[in-house]
Amino acid sequence: MKLKKIILLASILIVSVAAFAQKLPSDKLIGVWESVDSDPKLKFEFYKSGDKYFGKLLHASNMYEEDGKTPKKDFKNPDEKLRDRSRYGITNITNLTYEDGEYTGGKLYNPEEGRSYSVMVKLTSANEMDFRGYVGFSLLGKTMKFKRVLDKTQKASNEDR
Repeated sequence: MKLKKIILLASILIVSVAAFAQKLPSDKLIGVWESVDSDPKLKFEFYKSGDKYFGKLLHASNMYEEDGKTPKKDFKNPDEKLRDRSRYGITNITNLTYEDGEYTGGKLYNPEEGRSYSVMVKLTSANEMDFRGYVGFSLLGKTMKFKRVLDKTQKASNEDR
């Protein structure tokens, strides 16, 4: 008899916790995020266009010329027409879709290498995310942690670097 009560109580507890554990809204990704554990240090502004999410590069600690002010050009871009553009402000995270609490199916263009990687993002809280870039399988990649700098109601500025 006690075992049945324990099982019933455990079941009620699990259902209660599951009912209260809600996923964050899909648009919670929108805003400015900064890496906390990567080299180079990165800052992206995520935005939504249609039903997909994109990330614009606001800062990378390795994106400036020796003067520390002039952004480097995208000189390794596979598209020769884009090699003269500035790395600052390029949309290099593209086509993330939100499903079951994760953003998947996206691509990350790395201007330092001129290569693209698959990417997935998971918000671990309203102000923290895990960002994983990989080639082929997600097991063959690297996860970086990011923290929110600005939410979607605030505006990013050049002085945020």
